[in-house]
Amino acid sequence: MQPIIIAIDGFSSCGKSTIAKALAKRLNYAYVDTGAMYRAVSLYILRLGIDWKALSEDQLEEVLDKIHISFEFNAVLGFSETYLNGENIEEEIRGKEVSTAVSEISQIKAIRKRMIQLQQKAGRSKKLVMDGRDIGTVVFPKAEVKLFMTAEPEIRAQRRFDELKAKGKELSIEEVMENLRLRDYNDTSRKENPLIQAADAIEIDNSYLSEQEQLDLVIKIIDEKLS
Repeated sequence: MQPIIIAIDGFSSCGKSTIAKALAKRLNYAYVDTGAMYRAVSLYILRLGIDWKALSEDQLEEVLDKIHISFEFNAVLGFSETYLNGENIEEEIRGKEVSTAVSEISQIKAIRKRMIQLQQKAGRSKKLVMDGRDIGTVVFPKAEVKLFMTAEPEIRAQRRFDELKAKGKELSIEEVMENLRLRDYNDTSRKENPLIQAADAIEIDNSYLSEQEQLDLVIKIIDEKLS
């Protein structure tokens, strides 16, 4: 198969990362979790303990200059973990505080501009699977394969609740639902690169698909797109 870029967009807890990781492994492609990039920036800003809403664009640029985000493959876990300035932050960026802040912080123009530059740099040699919210519309509008993942709200909330519970996080299903509702609103209504489905993206509702069924379906879509 010729080297391509696979862009995966969709709402929170729709299984974007799950299918992206599975695809990357199946195709022997690089995988970039753009959501983790924004979470890493959010964590750094939260750690500073500053009023980030009051920062000027120049001040934000200074903050961003001090941030280095990388991904390192964990052979034991079978996926790449997120590092912020050399520190493994994979678990910390999945917590409630970051999850609440990331929707607003990721709307900031200076932050989105810097992250998009890094994301586009990662795709220069293709052979890349990237998931996020503006991958097929902004980051790689000419990606050979674009997917838009969706699922029923209640199923998304249950998936997120189960994920947090497995990690020992104490949140009610109502809190999870509210967090998803807020993130959906912020993602679709933000001024900078809102979440929308690209005109040429193929929508996949995975509400009742197993991970294997979803992978088989996407592989079939890719084969048909490239044939």
